[in-house]
Amino acid sequence: MPKNNKKIAIIVSVLLIAGSLGYLAFGNFGQNIVYFVTPSEVKAFTPESYTKKVRVGGMVVKGTVKTQAEPVGLTFELTDGATTIPVTFEGIPPDLFKEGQGAVVEGQWMNGQTFHSTMIMAKHSEDYMPMELKRAGVELPKKDFMKTLSQ
Repeated sequence: MPKNNKKIAIIVSVLLIAGSLGYLAFGNFGQNIVYFVTPSEVKAFTPESYTKKVRVGGMVVKGTVKTQAEPVGLTFELTDGATTIPVTFEGIPPDLFKEGQGAVVEGQWMNGQTFHSTMIMAKHSEDYMPMELKRAGVELPKKDFMKTLSQ
């Protein structure tokens, strides 16, 4: 095989591999990203958007979480600071879910009045510690990040 044909074959092979990897990495990436909207955006939904499944992120309003026995679930309010929406959820919420914490709920905005959630994703701070360690009296080490940056 002449020298020029080998170079062309190598270049074409590299381009095919790079193109394939690029497609795998970025080709369907946009279809798999799930964004969440704020309660203000949910309130602005049109009736055509009511039955679409969306994720809503916000803070759980303190004093609004109410549990129910049959069916097992709870109701609460979610806010973005400007608007508050009522949320209902059937099932058992995650352990980290509580009032005053961030949460992302997935479900549907029904009739422009209540958000019916099928899943709750609770957010927590970076200093999370398992309950067993908290009960044992273990404390997280306090780091002075400014000192570590200046060294």
